[in-house]
Amino acid sequence: MEMTLQLVIDCADPRRLVDFWTEALGYVPEPPPGGHSTWREYWSDMGVPAEELPEGAGDAPESIVDPAGRGPRVWFQRVPEPKTVKNRVHLDLKVGGGRGVPLAVRTERVTATVERLTGAGATVLRIMDEPEMEYYAVVLQDPEGNEFCVV
Repeated sequence: MEMTLQLVIDCADPRRLVDFWTEALGYVPEPPPGGHSTWREYWSDMGVPAEELPEGAGDAPESIVDPAGRGPRVWFQRVPEPKTVKNRVHLDLKVGGGRGVPLAVRTERVTATVERLTGAGATVLRIMDEPEMEYYAVVLQDPEGNEFCVV
């Protein structure tokens, strides 16, 4: 049996996170299947009663995919409750190149990515600058407060 991985992120505004995470990951919004104009139309054709769908669900993409087909699908699931505590799982965006790359180069790469993502709506929480350990990373939050790292 083949297994695939989907990452699900609870949120209040899927459209906002689709926009942010397509920028962060280089993904694209997932188009509805079979030539449907929206996911809502697709779900309707699959027999899902309209009254079972929250208002606005499926009118715009709520998932993103890796255009190269290598990474997992990410679905932004609308939930009614706000985020209240620290994530138990987070993403690390590995842009530095690893320990084989000089620390100064890794730091420059991480900094450039952080600048791009803060421009897209992320907030820096803390910088982990530990030159004695040859380590540099930045902890950020996406527009809804979900933590992730750029390393």
